Amino acid sequence: MIRLQSTRRVVALVTHRQWTCPKCLPRRLYSQKLEKREPPDHRKLGHQQELFITSTFSPGSPIFLPNGTRIFNRLVDFLRKQYVRYGFEEVITPTIYKKSLWAKSGHLENYADDMYTVTGNKRALALGHSEGCCGTNSNETAATEDEDDSEYGLKPMNCPGHCLIFASKLHSYRDLPVRYADFSPLHRNEISGALSGLTRVRRFHQDDGHIFCRPSQVEEEIKKTLDFVKVVYATLKFGVSYRLALSTRPKDHFIGTEDEWNRAEDRLRRALDASGMQWSVNEGDGAFYGPKIDIVLQDSDGKEHQTATIQLDFQLPKRFELEYQAPAPEYEARGESTQDPALLAEYGPVRPVMIHRAVLGSVERLMALLIENYDGKWPFWLNPRQAVILTVNTTAPVVDWADKVRDILLGNVASSSTGNEPPVADAGIALSGQTGLAVDLDTTARSLGAKIREARNNGYSQILVVGDADVQSKQVSLGKERMSPAEMRDRMMEMVNRFE
Repeated sequence: MIRLQSTRRVVALVTHRQWTCPKCLPRRLYSQKLEKREPPDHRKLGHQQELFITSTFSPGSPIFLPNGTRIFNRLVDFLRKQYVRYGFEEVITPTIYKKSLWAKSGHLENYADDMYTVTGNKRALALGHSEGCCGTNSNETAATEDEDDSEYGLKPMNCPGHCLIFASKLHSYRDLPVRYADFSPLHRNEISGALSGLTRVRRFHQDDGHIFCRPSQVEEEIKKTLDFVKVVYATLKFGVSYRLALSTRPKDHFIGTEDEWNRAEDRLRRALDASGMQWSVNEGDGAFYGPKIDIVLQDSDGKEHQTATIQLDFQLPKRFELEYQAPAPEYEARGESTQDPALLAEYGPVRPVMIHRAVLGSVERLMALLIENYDGKWPFWLNPRQAVILTVNTTAPVVDWADKVRDILLGNVASSSTGNEPPVADAGIALSGQTGLAVDLDTTARSLGAKIREARNNGYSQILVVGDADVQSKQVSLGKERMSPAEMRDRMMEMVNRFE
């Protein structure tokens, strides 16, 4: 009784006398109140939630486990849906290119230290010639005859490959802008001491995109890209934790004329002003080929990470001799228009402007920031553990119905709208009805309370229960609610579609 009264006094002090001097409170309670929680670390959370691992056999190349792969794929799928809205077409490009391509693009001169060299088999050159009759492109065969086939480079970026695609066909000014997107893996030879979890890696995926546009279209394309960034980061709940920075012409080692740079920077400034967001200037921090806008995120520890980027490039179109046909080419090249019939009657080649853009940036790095930003508590649409079905007991009817509920949630079987009839297998559903939901099943012979505690600790968004009454009514329980599996499925899919 004495201990009980003491406890009550302490509770009274804490709950009813908030103005009490901290020195008057029991030392143990006050020290606990001041105790600070360590900031979330994506490496620890990634291990706890079974998202990814690393290996000494491939340093800097994260190995995504099933849970991490689900998050990765949902981010990529989310971007793909936005590509339809913003007019991007996805392409797939090679992982390695010959050394001569990297010399043409300028990477061999400016980026060689950060690239991996791949050595080919010279014997394959002779074999390739002998097998030329089997559908080998004659132009490709001719090129290999004059070129050493033994030195390649793993690509650190996709832009040269996208230039090859643009150059593969003739273009009119009516075709532009042309927008390509690419999720191909990239490799950069980072020093081993800089490698860290998902934030600094050697192999990564970028939501890489390149826009080939007319000079007069640059400002509008920049505005659309900034809108793209705003939509994506607002959905990911990064709306107030990133800033924009305009990086201008370097003092030395830049390509192009000062007039080109001034016009480009002016277009970027107007686009930034039109975005309505705050931005700053990084003087002289532009790339050697053009100015850029960087999107900088702040992590839970206060450290900043450059993620998205928008860059104007005049150099690669020149190096790859990219062009499109347009009337009044001199005016077109300056981004100007004319009404003179004589000038408009004259067609000629014009160099397009190339805009590099990445919205997520490195998907791996963004995942690290999301892990820490959410502190492991994922929104439903991204959660790799969206739902779990728990059985009240292990009787055959309960276990069988729980298994059928899972199939309905996954879209493996059809279900009546009322849920009063058992699901029926359907070949069409099997091919196209999958929901993509992540639903697990726990039929172990343990108490329901223990299962619920474990499900909460594992971070499941929805904890569903199936008991004898649910078998009879052909329903499933979510807390105090009961509904048909089809209704539960539709509710979950609505949450996914709303990115909740």
